[in-house]
Amino acid sequence: MDVNTLRSVVTVVTFILFLGILVWTLSQRRSADFDEAAKLPFGQDD
Repeated sequence: MDVNTLRSVVTVVTFILFLGILVWTLSQRRSADFDEAAKLPFGQDD
């Protein structure tokens, strides 16, 4: 396998991984979990 072919494959795989993470974070099913996690720093009493 040529080095340039390997670089192209890694770039495509990384882009697909990026799109997967983007879809995962913006999905409606995960919204409640992320909202809860965003409130954690404000919910602690001293």
